[in-house]
Amino acid sequence: MTAALKGRRILVTGGATGIGAAAVGVLTDAGAQVVATYHQTPPPARDDVTWLQCDVRDPDAVDATVGKAADVLGGLDVLLHAAGLWQPGIPGQITVDDIDFLVDTNLKATILTNQAAYAVMRRNGGGRIINFGSGEAVMGSPISAVYAATKGAVAAWTRSIAKAWAAEKISAIALAPAVQTPGADRLREFLGPAAAAFIDEEIKKTIPLGGALGDPEKDLGPALVFFCSEGSHFMTGQLIAVDGGLVMLGA
Repeated sequence: MTAALKGRRILVTGGATGIGAAAVGVLTDAGAQVVATYHQTPPPARDDVTWLQCDVRDPDAVDATVGKAADVLGGLDVLLHAAGLWQPGIPGQITVDDIDFLVDTNLKATILTNQAAYAVMRRNGGGRIINFGSGEAVMGSPISAVYAATKGAVAAWTRSIAKAWAAEKISAIALAPAVQTPGADRLREFLGPAAAAFIDEEIKKTIPLGGALGDPEKDLGPALVFFCSEGSHFMTGQLIAVDGGLVMLGA
């Protein structure tokens, strides 16, 4: 993937951990110029990445950060919005605070970052926005229902902006990966050892390719490079599963 993204100017949100951290490494190695945000977790030291601290739920902070990123990069070709969070939520036991937290973190932040990127991209002749949905939003989840609901909303929002902004040459894709992340670790902690072991056995049955969650760099990384590249220019408004066959969309 060396030089596949040479010259591409990319902003990655949530770049300090999980999928965001994998994206920063993969996209930089593929030749992209990358600016990445972090919130509370200190980012890894990389001389080839510019780091900006930002709470993506804060509209003023988002506008300032996206503007700064565009200044550093000399424009903005791609927003890869990886900031987000999984947390449990069992229907019947969900509090207002649970709802507010996940709506702000997963949906509001997506809308804010996307609109800030749009304001830059429309002046620069277009661009690509990549958001993250979830297979849980497609299948439903009895243990993380609000998370699933917010990710379903992200997919709907992505389809909406794909239609609204297409005339300005801005495309939008939502990815639904099934890879090993801190969120997967939180799920195991929530379930406890016995239930986590059961889930691992179920994953062996339900992910045809490999029977396990994928690796963020090895398995998701090539898809990130493709969707950040010009090669995906004629794709927009789709929810794309990168999950070893866990959720076969459109089947």
